[in-house]
Amino acid sequence: MSNFIDRVKIYVRSGHGGAGCVAFRREAYVPMGGPSGGDGGKGGDVIIRADRQLGTLIDLKYQQNYWAEKGEQGRGKQQTGADGKDIIIRVPVGTLVCDHETRVPIVDLDTDGMEYVLAKGGRGGKGNAFFKTSTNQAPRHAQSGEEGEEFTLFLELKLLADVGLVGFPNAGKSTLISRISAARPKIADYPFTTLTPVLGVVKPENRKGFVVADIPGLIENAHQGSGLGFEFLRHVERTSILLHMVDVSGLVPGDPVENFSKINRELELYSPELKQKYMAVAATKVDAAIPEHLESLEKHCRQAGYMFFPVSAITGKGLDNLLNFLSDKVEEERIEREMHKEGAGLDRITGSTG
Repeated sequence: MSNFIDRVKIYVRSGHGGAGCVAFRREAYVPMGGPSGGDGGKGGDVIIRADRQLGTLIDLKYQQNYWAEKGEQGRGKQQTGADGKDIIIRVPVGTLVCDHETRVPIVDLDTDGMEYVLAKGGRGGKGNAFFKTSTNQAPRHAQSGEEGEEFTLFLELKLLADVGLVGFPNAGKSTLISRISAARPKIADYPFTTLTPVLGVVKPENRKGFVVADIPGLIENAHQGSGLGFEFLRHVERTSILLHMVDVSGLVPGDPVENFSKINRELELYSPELKQKYMAVAATKVDAAIPEHLESLEKHCRQAGYMFFPVSAITGKGLDNLLNFLSDKVEEERIEREMHKEGAGLDRITGSTG
């Protein structure tokens, strides 16, 4: 857990605008040359950018203060001062920016390349050349630069994945994700082997690929802080669909149907919205299944309307059917999201790339 940081506080301050200049032309044979003071430069912005190459907020934990450059002061001969350099803060896709005190969301950086101006740089002040009029031919004043903005912000990372793997520790989530993707989580026969969320990209043959997240640490009372679930339940909120993995080999203590119900109850208690997500069920370790456990779980799922897949990550049994189904279902969810997607209308969003 020490290397996976998903919540940080940062302080940002944009640059002040540069002051305008008071100057007059001083040239031979040009008496009464008039005002020539230029404008000050604009202060730098503080911009936050989503970058899919990043997976944690750990860099921001060790550097929490961000100041953009001030604008340069104006110069004579009506030369405008240079603008202050912007500063860009790179964060993982899925980072939610909130006000630190109120936790009110400001922007959700859910697209790679998406940018948002956290603090706008101050405008540069006008030089005295700007104030010349027919009745004031030699103004001797200029504007000060506008002050920048400063904010204390709270950043929270919620991993973006298509499929979230949920279930009790030792249900086989890590083994499955290591079998179907290039992810290599730690695997062992004891609880809480996985201490951080793990992402894996799955590419079924002749199907569109999708991203799977192994959400660790769910046990009974996880919503109250038991186990590791309270730390990572937030990452379930971003998944399109859930795959509930239930051990039927007896390695996980308890009745599979009861275990299945307990985890579902934790998800609902943490956030009622999670109950609305589409869920399929995978009976794991069927190569060593207790027949009564497998039969009772399948019967329960059929009656409750869940798609049911008996699988073995060790032998590969049932994996092709499961992955093809997940790929098709993820694509359905993507199409539905696009149909209902509406513009956020945030005036500080500076750009987005797919």
